[in-house]
Amino acid sequence: MAAVQLSGIFKRYGDTQVVHGIDLHIDDGEFVVLVGPSGCGKSTLMRMVAGLEEISGGDLMIGGTRANGLAPQQRNISMVFQSYALYPHLSVYDNIAFGPRIRKEPSASFKPRIEAAAKMLNLSGYLDRLPRALSGGQRQRVAMGRAVVREPSLFLFDEPLSNLDAKLRVQMRTEIKALHQRLKNTVIYVTHDQIEAMTMADRIVVMNAGRIEQIGRPLELYDHPANLFVASFLGSPSMNFAAGVLVNRAQGAGLALKLGDGGEIVLEGAPASATAGAKVTLGVRPEHIETAAETPDASMEVEVVEPTGAETHLYGKIGGSTWCVTTRQRSKVEPGQRVTLRLPAEHIHLFDTESGHRLV
Repeated sequence: MAAVQLSGIFKRYGDTQVVHGIDLHIDDGEFVVLVGPSGCGKSTLMRMVAGLEEISGGDLMIGGTRANGLAPQQRNISMVFQSYALYPHLSVYDNIAFGPRIRKEPSASFKPRIEAAAKMLNLSGYLDRLPRALSGGQRQRVAMGRAVVREPSLFLFDEPLSNLDAKLRVQMRTEIKALHQRLKNTVIYVTHDQIEAMTMADRIVVMNAGRIEQIGRPLELYDHPANLFVASFLGSPSMNFAAGVLVNRAQGAGLALKLGDGGEIVLEGAPASATAGAKVTLGVRPEHIETAAETPDASMEVEVVEPTGAETHLYGKIGGSTWCVTTRQRSKVEPGQRVTLRLPAEHIHLFDTESGHRLV
């Protein structure tokens, strides 16, 4: 196992800089997920840690050793790719044993490790099969087994579940997390799927355009996003937003958000930095909105009702933006009805519209 320290890491391709001064410390045994949209630099950053991309500037420390100039095989890491990268003509056993054999380890030393990894990954009954006889989830387990047998200090996962169907992704998320809890290795995991990030990570690193937007534990980022990008990226359905100008309510009753279409949203609570005249964007998550409020803060004409079984999503527009309201009750609301909404003070988020930063 090993701690990882990235200090001022950046990457250039010619005159184009794609990763901008990344500073990140990952503790020994920590499971850290790099998440962000396609093209944000997360995979490039991981490939620099792996030694598959040259670091243009900054320092990379793995286990206290500067790794910038080390070849990939000298970094004591294992990487699991999106594509599995299995040899189709080799059995499961031989795929897992490929690394030790290339390193010319004696069979007696690695055979027990392969058997232990196969048992841990529920592959014991498949060691004689070729990859084409396996399901997608089983092939991914073989790729993980090959990484485990390496006994690395650091595991790198580059979007390993992207090629699996929805049900298998859920199953493999659980298995990868359970594997980490057993082995307690340091893990860096790259994904564009915020659900994977929320359910698997000890800490999440949210990236955008080659920069880190926010680092923190999953629920910290979910409950206290630092800016509009993080607020909009994390959450499914995503956070609702309405942009406008803060105005004073009559008789000193606090603030309201004046929307572009002339409507208003009452703000029961606002941070100290929120003052009348400021251009802000209100954010509130669908599950935090209360319906059928006697003293409403806003209202919405329902356009679409989407029952999912456990909950119901109501969609409509507020201030020209589409909003989603989630309720766990069996809703009898029909499209065309208007619902009154309450936005609890403890669950509203206000962001400076120009900078995108959260008001505190």
